[in-house]
Amino acid sequence: WDAAYERELQTFQDIGDTGEIWFGEESMVRIIRWLERHKVPPDSSVLDIGTGNGVLLVELAKSGYMNLTGIDYSPSAIQLSEKVREKEGMSNIKLKVEDFLAPSAELSGFDVCIDKGTFDAISLDPSDAVGKRKLYVASLGRVLKPEGFFLITSCNWTKEELLNEFGEGFEILEELPTPKFCFGGRIGNSVTALVFQRK
Repeated sequence: WDAAYERELQTFQDIGDTGEIWFGEESMVRIIRWLERHKVPPDSSVLDIGTGNGVLLVELAKSGYMNLTGIDYSPSAIQLSEKVREKEGMSNIKLKVEDFLAPSAELSGFDVCIDKGTFDAISLDPSDAVGKRKLYVASLGRVLKPEGFFLITSCNWTKEELLNEFGEGFEILEELPTPKFCFGGRIGNSVTALVFQRK
């Protein structure tokens, strides 16, 4: 990931391109619409887990959210998101290098946690993916307030699988509509987007 974000950082410095928007623009719109529809207050503390280029945080800030934090374990990703934040004039967005599987003590008390693809990436780790998924769920339980919302977008997991992964300590509130496709007479989704609430 460091190498990927180093390339994106260089590209941003060269031509101002912010790089990959995971799951596309509509995934950000879907998240922001849900927050607005459920009247999540603009001063709610929001954590973007695996923020990458930080573009989601910029869009949240443009929509009026003020208490925004992005973390990534890749220092290059945080450098890139800092440059994007500067370019957009969003100095109120907090960014830090942080491994979500071993979060620091100050990473706690969030009203909303958002994940677009980070749980997917952790799930693909060749060294003890099952253990790392359990660590992720435990970390989420530590950083998210009771009754807090967790919005996850995944391309690796179905709704049923995510319910199984996050069944302990979280309850499903809603499945968000995502684009559908038809293959061999069956209809499916290439992406799953769910909202959980911490018990």
